[in-house]
Amino acid sequence: MVASSIGDSELDVKVKEWLKWDKNERTRSEIEALVVARDMKDLRRRLCSRMEFGTAGLRAAMGAGYSMMNDLTIIQTTQGIAKYMLTETPDVNQKGVIIGYDARHNSRRFAWLTATVLLNLNIPVRLYSQICPTPFVPYGVLKLNCSWGIMITASHNPKQDNGYKVYFENGAQIIPPHDQNIAQSINDNLEPWPSSWDPSIIENSQLRTDPFQQIMADYMQDIQKLCYHREDNKTSSVLFTYTAMHGVGYQFIAEAFKQFGFKPCIPVLKQVDPDPEFPTVKFPNPEEGRSALDLAMETADQNKSTIILANDPDADRLALAEKLPNGQWYLYTGNEMGTLLCWWMSHLYNKYHPYLMVAEMEQEQTDDATIFCIGSGSWYVFSGNEMGGLLGWWFMSQYPVIHPHLSGSECYCLASSVSSRILKTIATKQGFNFELQVVLYPLEPGFMCGTTVLDKDGISAAMVMAEMVTQLAKQSITVKQQLDNIYAKYGYHISNNSYFICHNDETTRRIFDRLRNYDGPNKYPTRCGQYAIKYIRDLTTGYDNSQPDCKAVLPINKTSQMITFIFDNGCIATMRTSGTEPKIKYYTEFCADPNKHQDREAVVKQLENVVDALIMHFFEPDKNKLIYRTS
Repeated sequence: MVASSIGDSELDVKVKEWLKWDKNERTRSEIEALVVARDMKDLRRRLCSRMEFGTAGLRAAMGAGYSMMNDLTIIQTTQGIAKYMLTETPDVNQKGVIIGYDARHNSRRFAWLTATVLLNLNIPVRLYSQICPTPFVPYGVLKLNCSWGIMITASHNPKQDNGYKVYFENGAQIIPPHDQNIAQSINDNLEPWPSSWDPSIIENSQLRTDPFQQIMADYMQDIQKLCYHREDNKTSSVLFTYTAMHGVGYQFIAEAFKQFGFKPCIPVLKQVDPDPEFPTVKFPNPEEGRSALDLAMETADQNKSTIILANDPDADRLALAEKLPNGQWYLYTGNEMGTLLCWWMSHLYNKYHPYLMVAEMEQEQTDDATIFCIGSGSWYVFSGNEMGGLLGWWFMSQYPVIHPHLSGSECYCLASSVSSRILKTIATKQGFNFELQVVLYPLEPGFMCGTTVLDKDGISAAMVMAEMVTQLAKQSITVKQQLDNIYAKYGYHISNNSYFICHNDETTRRIFDRLRNYDGPNKYPTRCGQYAIKYIRDLTTGYDNSQPDCKAVLPINKTSQMITFIFDNGCIATMRTSGTEPKIKYYTEFCADPNKHQDREAVVKQLENVVDALIMHFFEPDKNKLIYRTS
C-alpha cells in the first residue's frame, strides 16, 4: 500500500495521476518503490517534466515516469499524434500509417501500443510483422501512399534507450511547425483512453496489414537504380566484411549484396544477430572507433578481407576505415565520406542518369557506415566527411560520362550546415547546384543516395560505397588514394570534430548564453584566443552578421543550441547540442587553397590550434565540469 502523501503537493498530484493512469505493473512498481523510499529527487526527475517532442520525435531512457520511454508515454504520444493526424491530414482514415520497429528492448511492444491507439480511431495501420531498418518506414510512406510513418528506434544510443520517430506523407522526417503542433496535441490528450491499453484489436482488425514482404521486395528492386556496374560486381576482387553492430542490418545487407551482384559479404558472427543487450560493444555506434570495430577488424584479417562495412543498429548510418602501411588507424569524418559519395554519384549521374541526386547529411563528427580497406600494414578508418567526399566526387564525376548533353544545372548537392565545404567546392567546379541546409537530424549522421528513400539510409549508401570501392580496386586505386586525388584537385578540407558530455541542462544553457553576451550584453565574441572571428551565425536566435540585415537565412530552432564561428583565417567552427544525447558537439574545418599547394600536416596543425582555443575559451571544460570523449 503506497502512502497517500509524501509531503510535496506537486509530487502528490503527479504520483496519484501516474498510478491511476499506468496499467503496466512493472513501471507502476518503479514509482511505488520510489514513493516508499521517499526519493523525492528521482520522483521529480521522472514525473515533473516530460520528454520534449521535436523534429526528431522522442528519445530517452526506458523506465517509469513522464520523462522516460514507457507504455504510458507511448500511448500519450500516439493519442496526441493521432488527433493531430486527423486534423492535419483528414485522408489518414483512407491512406493510413506505416509503423516499424528495431530490435531494442520494448520496441515491438511500443509499436503494438502505437498501432492499438490508431486502430481504435479507425486509422488503417501498416504494421511490420518483424524488425526492420529505419529507412523502411520513410520508404514505405511513399511506396504505400501513407499519410504518416512512425519508427520505434533509438538508433545507435545505449541499450537503455528507445525512441519514437515520425515521418510525414512526403516521406521525410517532420519539420516545424508539425513538431510544435504535435507536442501541443500530446499535452491535450494525456489521459489514456481505456481502449489504448488493449492490443487485441491488432489481431482482429481488418484495418491492420503487414507490409514487410512487399516493402522488402520493392526496396531491393528500387535500390538497383543505384547499381551501374553489376558485371564488375560479380567478379569483384574485393572481399567485404560486414557488422550489423547487434542491430537489424544483416538480413537486408545480405539481400542487397545479392541484388547488386556481389558475392556474399563476410559477417562478423558475434555481432550479426540482433541483440538488445549489445554485448560486445559499450556503445553500438561505429563512430566510436576501434572500441566498436575491433571484432570487425579481426574478422576481416582472418578472412583476408579488404573492406568492412558497418551499420549502426537501425541501419541508417555507415562508417569507413582503412589500414595504412604505417600500422595506424585513420578515422575518416562524415564530411570525407560525403566527399567520396559526391564524387562517385556525380560520376554516375553524368554517365547513366539525368536525375540522380546526392544529399550528404553529416550530423555528427563521424560516420554512417564504415568501409575498411586493408593496406599493407594497418587500418585506415574513414570518417563520414571523407566517405562523403569520396562518394560525392564519384557521383559527380560520372555525370558528364553518362549524359554529356545534359547541363549540371539539373543536379543538386545538399549538405548540412555542419558538413565539410568540399561538396560546395566540387559542385562549383563541376557546374552543379549546391544548397546548404540546417542540420536535418539532431543526432545521427547519414547519407541519402538518390531519392528512393528521403532519409538517411545506411543500406543503399553501403551498396553505393561497395560499388565505388570495386571500381577503384579495378584501377588499383585505394580509397585513401582517391580521397587524396580529390584533395589535390579541390584543396584539403580538414575536419576536427568531437564532443563533450554534459548531464546538466543549465550548464549547457550557461555555456551558450555566455557566448551570446561574451563582450557585453548581446555582444558575441570577436576573438577566440589569438584567432579573430569574422562572422557569427546563431541558429537558436536567428542572428547572422554575414547577412546585410544580420538575420539568418537558414531556419532557426529556439529549442536547440547552435552557434557557428567563421574565423579570419578561413576556419569554421560550430558548437551545437545533441537532440537525443547529453552532448555538446563541435565541428571544425579548414579549407586549403589547391593552388597554393599547402602541406597537409600544416593545415591539420593550424586547425588543431583553433580547436584548442575553442575548447579553452568557449567550452571551458574544467570550469563547467564537462566530460571528455573517451574514444
